Amino acid sequence: MVGTDLESSKSAVELAEKHKEIYACIGIHPIDNPNQSFEKEKFEDLVKHPKVVAVGECGMDFFHADKSADYDRQKKLFLDQLDFAITHDKPVMIHARDAYTELLEILEPIKDEYGVKLRGNVHFFTGSIEVAKRFFNIGFTISFTGVITFTHDYDEVIKSAPLEMIMSETDAPYVAPVPYRGKQNEPSYVSQVVKKITEIRGGDEEVVRATLVNNALSMIG
Repeated sequence: MVGTDLESSKSAVELAEKHKEIYACIGIHPIDNPNQSFEKEKFEDLVKHPKVVAVGECGMDFFHADKSADYDRQKKLFLDQLDFAITHDKPVMIHARDAYTELLEILEPIKDEYGVKLRGNVHFFTGSIEVAKRFFNIGFTISFTGVITFTHDYDEVIKSAPLEMIMSETDAPYVAPVPYRGKQNEPSYVSQVVKKITEIRGGDEEVVRATLVNNALSMIG
């Protein structure tokens, strides 16, 4: 359950407390609320909760925002959360839209400085093979949604990526996969994403499923 601001982060932790199968990710989305900064003291109590496993959804978005006007704000917001994640030894869940190059220019030197303390996943990946390799080189995984069930745009990335470096997700309630397209998405539909990843790559679906689960467990520790 992913937080996009302070209130939704609190809600994610509350849900995680009530349901053993739910874990929480806390953070500030780059553009959902442009007026909200990352006040780390307000997240300190949340990050101590045993079911908080990552920081985010954080990152950069220049599809919905003008880069020339908003770059500095988004960069500071992202850096504040990276620092918080490294301090508390948590992975980051990254939101990236029209911003892969900008994010990698920030992440790569920090990786050189902090090594394994900087890690995470790039959610809803829509980049190229070359961009994916740069994320793999700094130990970041990428995840795919139900979009892959109705477009072939990412087939080559899925084929070329090491299976240990990819994950499956839904981004519910959006982008429901085939055969549920046009309906409200839900977490259980992730099985359709795994099925499609197997179809694109070839191989045994159970092996793919088990590997993707282990990838997620490895990231969150």
